[in-house]
Amino acid sequence: MKIASYHEEKTFQLGYKLGTLLQQGDVVCLTGDLGAGKTTLSKAIAKGLGVEEEVTSPTFTLIHEYSGRLPLYHFDVYRIQRIEEMEDLGYEEYFYGDGVCIIEWASKIEELIPEEHLWIHITKGSGVHDREIVLRGTTEHFQQIIEELKSE
Repeated sequence: MKIASYHEEKTFQLGYKLGTLLQQGDVVCLTGDLGAGKTTLSKAIAKGLGVEEEVTSPTFTLIHEYSGRLPLYHFDVYRIQRIEEMEDLGYEEYFYGDGVCIIEWASKIEELIPEEHLWIHITKGSGVHDREIVLRGTTEHFQQIIEELKSE
């Protein structure tokens, strides 16, 4: 499914709604160019999950953990050079744990991503805040979430 967003607020609303729909064990993969809005979407998802802390990009620490309705594990794997770095983090405990994982730059570790996930690709448009957001779910659960988001 493709969604056109012409305002940062619409992108935020999409992420917020997504956060309200996510369940324990869900993995959300974000891809797109630098500055496309991955962290903005991550912040909105966190708000939808009830996270009250300020969500920041975990670029230098690779992962931040937050408390909300469910635990949130926010990965930014932009700086990953070797896949073994993810193993050093104990990524499987997060990916298959009791919270929700958001993975920015997920294409860098695609071979580690669980089979059941929601893939979101964000592309910048011609205007400052123009974005095309493409969502692809691998399960019926994620397809239902996409349908809910479509109705917004």
